[in-house]
Amino acid sequence: MTRIVAIMGTYRRDGIIEQTVDAILQAAREEGAEVEKIDLKEKSIEFCTNCRKCTGPKAPEVRRTDCIFDDQMAAICDALDRADGIVLAAPVNFFSVTALMKRFLERLLVYVYWPWGRNSLPKPRVKKCDKKAVVMTASACPAFLGRWLLPNPTGVMKSAARLLGAKVVRKLYFGAVCGEEKQRLTPSQVKKAQAAGRLLARTARSR
Repeated sequence: MTRIVAIMGTYRRDGIIEQTVDAILQAAREEGAEVEKIDLKEKSIEFCTNCRKCTGPKAPEVRRTDCIFDDQMAAICDALDRADGIVLAAPVNFFSVTALMKRFLERLLVYVYWPWGRNSLPKPRVKKCDKKAVVMTASACPAFLGRWLLPNPTGVMKSAARLLGAKVVRKLYFGAVCGEEKQRLTPSQVKKAQAAGRLLARTARSR
């Protein structure tokens, strides 16, 4: 069965990000996929110290498992490794993703080869990019301006998907979403989220 795992880095319960993730996963479920939502706010994840213990030893095309921290990040990575499709979603905070998502992204260092003593850039361990991904963000800025003025959130999540061996098949940017404390998705936004979920499930199924 096709497996879809969503990583959600938002502070708000049932806000625009979670509503979108739920719509994506519901559509994927209707396509026959098994889905899982991981709320980073509820997980114990330490901050990466950049000790680079995990980046040095060469290994097959898989992540390293020798992180110095014994927290919930390893279980999250296990779920992502088993996934056929991935959703990465976080709102724009101070021109980038939230600290919740950033902390998670920095711990993906286990997916790179970057030993001490070499002046080269980090290299992805996972060479085969056969999984599929959807990245999603939202901000108070109108969407047409946000895509141009605030490209960092979707950019860093797209890079993270690549580290995980996933090709992004759809990017969602919902703008002008902070008009109300408990704002709801518009019918148009719901349709876009559902279309992304169906596309993700269908393309991930064919990997």
